[in-house]
Amino acid sequence: MTYQEKLIRNKLGLLELAKHLGNVSEACKVLGFSRDSFYRIKELHDQGGELALQEISRRKPNLKNRVDPELEIAVIRIATDLPAYGQVRVSNELRKEGKIISPGGVRTIWLRNNLETMQKRLRALEDLVAKDGLILTERQVQAMEKARLEKEAHGEIETEHPGYLGSQDSFYVGTLKGVGRIYQQTYVDTYSKHALCKLYTMRNAIAAADMLNDRVIPFYDSINVPILRILTDRGTEYCGNPETHEYQLFLTLSDIEHTRTKAQHPQTNGICERFHKTILHEFYQVALRKKIYRSLEELQFDLDEWLSVYNDKRTHQGNHCNGRTPLQTLTEGLNIVIEKVVNI
Repeated sequence: MTYQEKLIRNKLGLLELAKHLGNVSEACKVLGFSRDSFYRIKELHDQGGELALQEISRRKPNLKNRVDPELEIAVIRIATDLPAYGQVRVSNELRKEGKIISPGGVRTIWLRNNLETMQKRLRALEDLVAKDGLILTERQVQAMEKARLEKEAHGEIETEHPGYLGSQDSFYVGTLKGVGRIYQQTYVDTYSKHALCKLYTMRNAIAAADMLNDRVIPFYDSINVPILRILTDRGTEYCGNPETHEYQLFLTLSDIEHTRTKAQHPQTNGICERFHKTILHEFYQVALRKKIYRSLEELQFDLDEWLSVYNDKRTHQGNHCNGRTPLQTLTEGLNIVIEKVVNI
């Protein structure tokens, strides 16, 4: 039952009770209405029936205070033409065109059209581009690029399709008796959250490059998906002299763009960080208590078994997955790769 239906039922109940008791005052006292309210309700009911008893909001827009429709259209136009401009600058820009509106008036129009933040204005611009195929101006491109960089700096990564952006990171597993320190090289596809891992006894550029050469590149070649870009932190295993650093050389030879996290913003690589938390809780903390591992290969075998479950059977709630498994998301995203990547 809706709110309006409840109100109508109460008012009808008042009229019925007054008729049954034959006493208006008593009926009003029982149901908590005033006599004035009773006669107003009765008059409305007599004139329009039950529908006349609906609650009518007293708040009515004062159309006299609304700006001219042409001025509102101009404000909305600048919101997408110059999404980085604040309300004061928009007011000044319109003043140059002979259109007078205060900064507060600009914000009121923004609120009415869901444009009050830069992110919302950029989203409106993206919708226009997708709908009408607009050619972006230099200012629009700069605003969208700045917004993309700010999102990445705070862990929000824009990714178009499988292979568009991979996230690679190192993870310290622990120490195995007779083996030594164990490190994990992790690669996560930021679109599908599909993960690949390999264990090493060293944490250096050779291990980082070997992970790509042995696990990542062969897997993506098998599904005919090119890796366009890889995001890493600024650790020494990923960054160094491009002419001598093994990892940097491997990316150059493989024609993969390298993006580094923003300084002092480790959350930029948050997808890998979140995966490391999952694998620590769901695999390592359980496996290392149930079994004593004697070799790296033995642990790698169980890790691969867990990854098979993670990728193929475990549902994921992240962006693009929406309750599907990483492998399902990857497979269903292949059509996007064919549409967007040239010469696949």
